Amino acid sequence: MGTADSTGEAERLAALLSTLKERSGLSYGALGKRLHLSASTLHRYCNGDAVPADFAPLNRFARLCRATPEELVEVHRRWILADAAREQRGKGAGGAAGGAAPAADPGTPADPPDADATPKSPDTPDTSETEETQSTAELPDSPSAPRPRPRPRRRLILAATAGVIAVAATAALLVGRLVDDGAGAGAGAGQAAGAARGPVASPEAAESPSPSPSGSASGKPSASPSPSGTPGASPGSPADGKPAAPAPTGVPFHASVRAHAWENQCSQRYLVDREPDAVRPPPVEQDAPAWVAAMGAVSADEQVVEVTLQGKGSETVVLQALHVRVVRTGEPLPWTDYGTGVGCGGGVALRTFDVDLDQGSPAARAAEGQRPFPYKISESDPEMFRVTAHTGGRDVSWYLEVEWSSGERQGVFRVDDRGRPFRTSASAGRPAYDYPPGASEWSEHQPG
Repeated sequence: MGTADSTGEAERLAALLSTLKERSGLSYGALGKRLHLSASTLHRYCNGDAVPADFAPLNRFARLCRATPEELVEVHRRWILADAAREQRGKGAGGAAGGAAPAADPGTPADPPDADATPKSPDTPDTSETEETQSTAELPDSPSAPRPRPRPRRRLILAATAGVIAVAATAALLVGRLVDDGAGAGAGAGQAAGAARGPVASPEAAESPSPSPSGSASGKPSASPSPSGTPGASPGSPADGKPAAPAPTGVPFHASVRAHAWENQCSQRYLVDREPDAVRPPPVEQDAPAWVAAMGAVSADEQVVEVTLQGKGSETVVLQALHVRVVRTGEPLPWTDYGTGVGCGGGVALRTFDVDLDQGSPAARAAEGQRPFPYKISESDPEMFRVTAHTGGRDVSWYLEVEWSSGERQGVFRVDDRGRPFRTSASAGRPAYDYPPGASEWSEHQPG
């Protein structure tokens, strides 16, 4: 992606941000105070001079400007494209810099600048003998310093080279003899050729819908496909004797998962098995995963998971369905309920899919105004799905599965919390605490 493309994506994102800012009627200073960002940083975002590395600041910015659910999705889509264009531009610039000044080999001192002025071609012969000869020529003519002889070393090199050539010739003759002997072996030769190309997927494996254990999506998706992601290969070798081109492997899209997305700063509550004086102050949204891990917290009553899928190339990937899989369910956790904020007011509820974990077979149901699966994605057309799972009386561990197909390939991709299931537990009847603005400690929750 060229510089013009990356600049264009940033400008399209900036145009939407600027529109939201102007419509809100708030100044950069007022927005910055409420978002804990400097006015100059927001100004750079809205002018297209900078693209944040994380979506959380833009998510909070858009919500503060009272963006509609459709506008929130569009902001996220444009940020994905702008961020990808920026990374691509960075790789291109890094490659150009690396080509201008190649690094020295490991363990080898770097050559002086004048030695690098003339690049060496891959066909340049070994200069060890020449260097030795030059170093010998530079020695002073002195009776006490006998001149080294490079001739024996040259003979050793020639002898070693001749030995290698002899071994290679012998191997070639043996291979030719084996090929001649196996020309009429029929099916046995075909099986040997198939084994040389690697394992062949059986029809049962090609039709299996179960995902690979390594197919879970964390911050970055695994490149390992599910068993159903590799089409069956016919045994034997082609008629012309040449090996068949390898079929594409791996999941044909990138996945980004936010296991702790919030509706707003005050919407999320967590269950923690600790007393209030042992619980850290509530985090902001982008720091929620680290806070949850440190406190051993579990989402209370509701958990919002945001999944972004983007194709790896020009090929179109069809997302056939989204399924919910329950790993374990039990009684609600007898822990204390802690809220992330107080007095934020109502926020924009963006629920593309809703999951009732209290049902016998939970399913991801499209929210009002949201069309159901299937969807199509590519590198230039990503999709973001926001799944809101809730429970009123259980402790549930669960994850998502995305059925996909691309050409003749198909598979199932698991979406979870970095290899672990998501976990959501009801909080009814549990002690509850809040952390009001400006406070220095947790206080009992005041209903209403």
